Amino acid sequence: MTIFSRSGEFTSAGIGSEPAALVRTGPPSKGPIGPLRLAVVNFERPLPTVKHVGEAAKTYYLHQAVRQGFDDAAFVDRRGRLSEATIWNLVYWDGEAVVWPEAAVLAGVTMGVVSRQLKRLGIPQRREEITLENLKHLQGAAVMNSWTPGVPVTTIGQVVLPEAKPFIELLHKAYIAEPALSI
Repeated sequence: MTIFSRSGEFTSAGIGSEPAALVRTGPPSKGPIGPLRLAVVNFERPLPTVKHVGEAAKTYYLHQAVRQGFDDAAFVDRRGRLSEATIWNLVYWDGEAVVWPEAAVLAGVTMGVVSRQLKRLGIPQRREEITLENLKHLQGAAVMNSWTPGVPVTTIGQVVLPEAKPFIELLHKAYIAEPALSI
């Protein structure tokens, strides 16, 4: 579903007007199963903490990554921190704890579910600035979004990481532990 202004996206006439909704139907998309190899791109999404559409850069960088032999792209901010991937949250494993990137990112719904259930399961978690240099010391990486709670990532830029199957299984276990909503 996309929320929009009937007065136009780039006009002041839309201020205060009732939003409209566009609903697209079709079969659900299926994401990749991985493991994925991510190119590294210097990029920061505008308004990273707000979910919004119309970011041509995400598709552009995905296509550039594929042309370079990668599966997708991960973003590095101006401070050298890995933040997120094109349509994914990034998450890491140090062998004992789940590590969320300390950077400006959209905290996705799946990320929230997994984090909440990891806490309930007693799995240690922390936020940390992840750079290409300290990435080398981690034991695994994954991406997640509404398609999946975890697709293994084995390469980010030139850094090779283990597939960390137990980590991926842990992310999936946490996700399915979330109670279903009754409406």
